[in-house]
This record gives sequence, C-alpha cells and structure tokens, in this order.
Amino acid sequence: MGTERVAVTPEAADLLRRLRADHGKPLMFHQSGGCCDGSAPMCYTQGTFLTGPADVLLGELDIGTPEPISVWISKAQFDYWSHTHITIDVVPGRGAGFSIEGPTGHRFIIRSRVFTDEEAAHLEPVRSG
Repeated sequence: MGTERVAVTPEAADLLRRLRADHGKPLMFHQSGGCCDGSAPMCYTQGTFLTGPADVLLGELDIGTPEPISVWISKAQFDYWSHTHITIDVVPGRGAGFSIEGPTGHRFIIRSRVFTDEEAAHLEPVRSG
C-alpha cells in the first residue's frame, strides 16, 4: 500500500458531511495556487470547478459520504508540493475565496509536513485530470 498524499481532520470531515447533506451533491477540493484566499483548499460541488490536464489528483477522502471527496492541485503547484503531505483542517472565520463553506462561519485550511524518507519511498504516482 502506498503513502497517502492527503488526509482530513475529524472536524473538517464533520463539516464536509454537513456540506454534502446541505448541497445534495458530491464534493471536491482544489488546492488553490495563491489566488483569492492564498493557498487555501477550495471546496466545490463536483462539476462547479472543472479539472483538466493541468491538474493532478492528490487523493480521495473517504469520510462516510456516499462517494469519496477528490482533492486536486494544479500540476505546476504539485511540482513544488510533491514532497509534502497535506491535511485539510477547518478553523472559525471566513475565507476570501469561492469555497462553499464560507456561509458556515468556518474556512478550510491546510496543514502540511514534509514526507519522511520511508513515506517518500512508497508514494503512489498521481494522475492528471
């Protein structure tokens, strides 16, 4: 089994389950490259943000929703972050972007760390959108 590139905190998973129920549609993340809300993970209903060949799939979050939540990042940004494990978390406050959690009074953030040598040796390849 390979090393996962992305994870989610229990608090963020709780909010994602509520957003999935409220919107009635599958969700996805795109790791922002610096526009609007800095480098915040932006949450959308699937199909609202279109991925393409310039994006890579970091992983999928299985949090108990009917489908996993895909997490994407631009290929150019992935080249800088490929050595980094990302955990999606949530904090009180509002972001400045288009992420759907804005009206809840919370915003998603990332917490990151560099992979250990052992984790890096077992990284799975990513796929393009």
